[in-house]
Amino acid sequence: MSKIEIKDLFLIFGAEKTKAFNQLQKGKSKSDILKHTGCTIAVQNANLTINDGEIFVIMGLSGSGKSSLLRCINRLVDPTHGEVVINGTDISKANDKQLLEVRRKVMAMVFQNFGLLPHKTVLENIGFGLELQGVDKSQRDEKALYSMELVGLKGYEDQMVSELSGGMQQRVGLARALANDPEVLLMDEAFSALDPLIRAQMQDELLALQAKMKKTIVFITHDLDEAIKLGDRIAIMKDGVIVQVGTSEEILTEPADDYVASFVENVDRSKIITASSISLKDPIVARFKKEGPEVIIRKMRKRNLTLLPVVDEENKLIGEVYLKDLLQLRKQNEKHIDSIIRQYSHTVHEDTIIEDIIPLMTKTNSPIWVVDENKEFKGIVPLSSLVFEVTGKDKEEIDQLVQNAQDL
Repeated sequence: MSKIEIKDLFLIFGAEKTKAFNQLQKGKSKSDILKHTGCTIAVQNANLTINDGEIFVIMGLSGSGKSSLLRCINRLVDPTHGEVVINGTDISKANDKQLLEVRRKVMAMVFQNFGLLPHKTVLENIGFGLELQGVDKSQRDEKALYSMELVGLKGYEDQMVSELSGGMQQRVGLARALANDPEVLLMDEAFSALDPLIRAQMQDELLALQAKMKKTIVFITHDLDEAIKLGDRIAIMKDGVIVQVGTSEEILTEPADDYVASFVENVDRSKIITASSISLKDPIVARFKKEGPEVIIRKMRKRNLTLLPVVDEENKLIGEVYLKDLLQLRKQNEKHIDSIIRQYSHTVHEDTIIEDIIPLMTKTNSPIWVVDENKEFKGIVPLSSLVFEVTGKDKEEIDQLVQNAQDL
């Protein structure tokens, strides 16, 4: 179910916004509009649906418009045109009182520079938003203490935030946002100022928190690895335009254009691409009870195969059969394959990443069968697909590698 819908959104900075918007509608370029009106197009015709309970990452390089788009979501800036619908209400048209209510009860913000009050303690910083709402001290302390425990700050209640490390200060900022129990959490480059090790720890902690809280999180970053690690879905922006929206796997395997392709070319695909993406779908199978040795031999010889998976009437994988065993059954005039079905060597689920499949390939001469959680057969991971994903070699090189592997 959608939580946030962004519809035909434009954000233009400058004195002649109407003139700039009209020129944009006529197809004028950003540079021409800047030259003739002095206006900057920050966000151009953005359309997004962000689902309830997902981590949605908006990423792009500096100047891409990602932070500007986020600021439209909580109305830190007013969109020039379009709608920002949260829980079915267009907040771009909300008055000050309605907007204040949304900011207090529906959404919270975590900033890159923490935005903490150095003259207050950790507990006071976390409860500050509740204090502004008029919540009494005992209640806000109770909520603040709960938020502190969530982010691993228990025991730091009375310390001044200036005494904390950067990572600990960011925990305070996150705890303060969570103290209101918001439905939507907006995070603008929240971990960018942290050292790499602390940043990785905060990413892990956010994922652990999300597993418990199931908030709707909109996360801004310029780091593709961070986007892939955190995002259920990712939107990539360039020059104020949303270029592509999809899961990390969709963006890696089906980049929308050359810009996205260049963006992702250096990503370690083995940690992202899954068995489902590289498997052969609907391959030839042997059907238990329905097919005998002669039928299966005919299938295998037609495709030059020496091994087939065996599935039952519900398409669940039950084993595998070899051509040499089938030929022996035929000599014996056997009509059933029960006696020669072997336990399959290795199976993986559809969402198993390549990094975890490669070790299996080195331990067996058999293919890797792909199944779902109910053991329903879904496909085969060919060695050639693995080689391509890991090495990027062309087809001739892959074929030679496969042949070498088969000769071993």
